[in-house]
Amino acid sequence: MIDDAAQLARSTFRDYGGALQRFLLRRVGNPQDADDLAQEVFARLLRVRDAVLVRDPRAYLLGIATHVIHEFRTRRQHELPMCTAGVPEDVLEAVAQTTTLGIAERLELQDGLAKALAKLPPTHRLVLLLVKRDGHSYSEAARLSGLSIHTIEKYVVEARARLRVLLADTQR
Repeated sequence: MIDDAAQLARSTFRDYGGALQRFLLRRVGNPQDADDLAQEVFARLLRVRDAVLVRDPRAYLLGIATHVIHEFRTRRQHELPMCTAGVPEDVLEAVAQTTTLGIAERLELQDGLAKALAKLPPTHRLVLLLVKRDGHSYSEAARLSGLSIHTIEKYVVEARARLRVLLADTQR
């Protein structure tokens, strides 16, 4: 029933809206994309046919969010060269704003990104990929890599800065 779906969406938003926003932001890294995805998640929640059958609204919400993130990443992979996975969004946007990318330029960018990522120290590259590509939180990345959270934060900042410098050098 529509009233049941609206009530489910309303109560789920009230109870878990903040947690959903954090979940999405950790995985996509861009607040605007996270907002857009949150809207899509709640739009899908409003279309639930048998809302009374939803026993665990939080788990159901995160399940929808997981599918929405997967679709978002699939679309993004088709829009950007494959080696850009893990490159911070602001770096990609800066590169995209400086040129209108044709096929040759995209191939050049792809090559430049692959070379820039390869020039990062291995630990910095690992941390950047764990956080930016795989969507792990800093604490999850720390656990997976055996580093401290402080070191994860430091390495992400250093890796992003180094990528900006390396990409700027390739555009000259």
